[in-house]
Amino acid sequence: MAIPKKGSRPITVDGVDYRWSVRRKPTYSQGICQAHLSVAVVLGHTPGSVAVLRMPHAHPGNWMGAPATAVRPAAVAHGIRSALRQGWKPDTPGRPFLIDLASAP
Repeated sequence: MAIPKKGSRPITVDGVDYRWSVRRKPTYSQGICQAHLSVAVVLGHTPGSVAVLRMPHAHPGNWMGAPATAVRPAAVAHGIRSALRQGWKPDTPGRPFLIDLASAP
């Protein structure tokens, strides 16, 4: 699975190029603040699996007026490293790899 290049941002973590993106419109659960913001990450040029990073804050487009925090590249890099430590293989096709950063200290 891949994410569109348009709207995605490049990031290099430990010498490896990745692309990441945030869904432009919130899902229904994100809109009513029942689900946290998710960030999708893939390898920069090689197709493979997607890591879905669940961030610890609300989607900026939520409908409830909940405060939202901008997603920083440092937080995405932290999530990529966490995913790799937990067994994400970005160059191997497969199901999305879910990482819950929302419950991390």
